[in-house]
Amino acid sequence: MTRPQPNEFATYYSRYIDLINGDEIVSILKSQLEETNKFLATISEDRSLKSYAPDKWTIRQVQSHVNDGERVFLSRAFWFARGFPEALPGFDQDVSVQAAGANDVPWENLRNEFCDIRRSTISFFENLPKDAWMRIGVASGYPFTVNALAYIIAGHVTHHRNVLRERYL
Repeated sequence: MTRPQPNEFATYYSRYIDLINGDEIVSILKSQLEETNKFLATISEDRSLKSYAPDKWTIRQVQSHVNDGERVFLSRAFWFARGFPEALPGFDQDVSVQAAGANDVPWENLRNEFCDIRRSTISFFENLPKDAWMRIGVASGYPFTVNALAYIIAGHVTHHRNVLRERYL
């Protein structure tokens, strides 16, 4: 596939898509799996419970959000790729992070969870029929192509890895 065009997603998501260089999104998703796993392994159990400021998420909460975000974006891609016509609701990240209880989950489990989710993401996109990539659906009141969602998934991970490096570590 090629990079998504601006009419394939809500403008807000350009912040993630713009972080991805290249047109081989499945290869990018694969390389991110290894890169992100190595990066997360450098963070200790104790450090994973730290935040960079009061009332900010801990590293564990950030990773839980990344995991949940990938699930949500992939479920949207699945829904649209399979041709379901119903619009999907929005995703409130703060509700999700609060309910997840990530600070009580061992850091290694959150890291492994990312790897498991990403393998599922890769499998889905590797086996996606060519005509499904440009199928469109509505989520959070905005149209998205399946193609754009693949790039959003990759860009979302890159964004949060950058945030962890710049603000937490």
